[in-house]
Amino acid sequence: MQAKTIPFRVDIPGLLEIMGRSLYSRADTPIRELIQNAHDAIVRRRQRDLSFSGRIDIRQDAEAEVLQFSDDGAGLTPAEAEEYLGTLGLSLTGLVKKRLVPGGEEAVEGLIGQFGVGLFSTFLLARRVVVDSLAMVGGEGVRWEAGAETEVSLGPSDRTTVGTTVTLHLKPEHRTLARNPEVLERSIREYADFLPIPIFLNDGRQRVNVIQAAWLEPTPDREAVELELESQFGESPLEVICLRQERPFSVAGALYVTPQRVPGFSEDPGLTVTLRRMVISRRLRGLLPSWAPFIRGVLEVNDCAPTANREDLVRDGRFEMVRQAIESEIYAHLEGLETRDPTRLASLVAWHRYSLTGAALEHARLRDLLRRVYRFPTSQGELTVEQILKRSPADPLVEPDAERVVWYNPDRRQENWMNDLYGKSGVPCVHVLRSFEEGLLVEWISESEGATARLASPASPQFSAAVLGARDYGAAPDKWQRFLGSAGARVSCAELGTQQPVLAFLNERSELHKTFDQLRSRGTIPPGFQRLIDTHFEQGPVGQNEIVLNSGHPLVSRALGLQTSHPLASVVRLLAWNALVGAGAVLSAEARRQQQEDLAWIGETLGGRPG
Repeated sequence: MQAKTIPFRVDIPGLLEIMGRSLYSRADTPIRELIQNAHDAIVRRRQRDLSFSGRIDIRQDAEAEVLQFSDDGAGLTPAEAEEYLGTLGLSLTGLVKKRLVPGGEEAVEGLIGQFGVGLFSTFLLARRVVVDSLAMVGGEGVRWEAGAETEVSLGPSDRTTVGTTVTLHLKPEHRTLARNPEVLERSIREYADFLPIPIFLNDGRQRVNVIQAAWLEPTPDREAVELELESQFGESPLEVICLRQERPFSVAGALYVTPQRVPGFSEDPGLTVTLRRMVISRRLRGLLPSWAPFIRGVLEVNDCAPTANREDLVRDGRFEMVRQAIESEIYAHLEGLETRDPTRLASLVAWHRYSLTGAALEHARLRDLLRRVYRFPTSQGELTVEQILKRSPADPLVEPDAERVVWYNPDRRQENWMNDLYGKSGVPCVHVLRSFEEGLLVEWISESEGATARLASPASPQFSAAVLGARDYGAAPDKWQRFLGSAGARVSCAELGTQQPVLAFLNERSELHKTFDQLRSRGTIPPGFQRLIDTHFEQGPVGQNEIVLNSGHPLVSRALGLQTSHPLASVVRLLAWNALVGAGAVLSAEARRQQQEDLAWIGETLGGRPG
């Protein structure tokens, strides 16, 4: 075979099908592209005529099944129409931006387009497209006409005014765009609501797009911004963050804290992003910090690059630097609130506490901010970590290696019981009822400056002495271990500084293990999940709940000196069951059976057997 050079061929119908299925996610995308082209033409004319304002008109013709886009912008010469309109990927605006065409010396600020695919996108809606244009530089008008094939017709146009009109002869499945003004109006507002050029529909007196946006003003009025955000998003902001910077990256707009509590950390973002006022996305991901799923708003980020379909931003180094700048602005605003209005900041933190605490484990700056305002529920009311540390001195006789001991409870079932217990000890018990709260408390204690501090829980060896004031603490006699064996708990004896005869403390891992055992016995745990459970418990001992018999209490002291067959022993066992249930444990079937037997035995002893 002889070597030869052949031209590159493009199957236009096939290419349009690919664009429709893969490049654009919405059928009304061509509306955005044509508005964008009209906008750029007007901007180019404004750059040569500072007194020129410009407008875009969109008209529907239901009878002819036609949709028409007109502008009074720079227009096209016949040579430009031939060169640029029929060449996929070649954009006049893009070349002007790069200063590669005559007139490229003019300012390019405000131009949107760059890819050269906008006009081709119209074939997603239209079976035929006609472009009539007259250039502001003079000459004759030009008509460019094409269908979804390779042939393009180019000839004179009878247009007499400067500008361009694009006429779409719609496909049958898209005829509603020529018949229904509301559908078209929604699309215009979706993409071009903030565009600084007025858009009129069907020669109406009122423009369709809003144009003015309070957050894009040089010195935005905060109250006006708040009202516009409320109108845009349909909710009242808890806090508004206005952003405006030009260097090193251009970012302008407004963010706000939503009143909606975000479930988890994967809520769809409510961020509208514009490039030169044209909406790129109303649900853009990745630009707001991951720790702030409760932030919504509108941002103009002109230094970011759009993707080819203009439905997203390119994730490049510039995008990352803009993201960091936005995150820094959000941090600065919240940190400023700590000085200006600490009560307001505390309210915001309390409202979105679980989103914030979960994220603070990974973000040191957020953790440092929350440390000063986040309030944990404790047995002494809500306290910050600094207040907790001040109220948690260590007993030097029990804790020689720490100056502060922070006691915590990770079990919701024991919250009321622990409040009661610690209320008599003088030190607070911090309730960390979610795993990330426990982790956050650990981080803050480890980051504490000054006095050495450590965390402790009722499972800690020092608990009985430090909190309960226990003396002679040790294992109960074997007969009592057997007598209370159906509780599945460790049984101890001690002289306690309390009037309660029996205390019980739950071991979280033990209770969790019992729950999974019950589910497994019913056959309701999937095999894959069971392997995860097994791995979890292999990493450490399951542990046991604990029953502490107060040997300093007269009733218990007397019972300990008797046989477990004595009715008084049954009274103690009933008290033990009651203490376990009060602490949040679930009694086994054997324990419940013994509870009934003990009640019957005590009843017979006190009332005598029936005659």
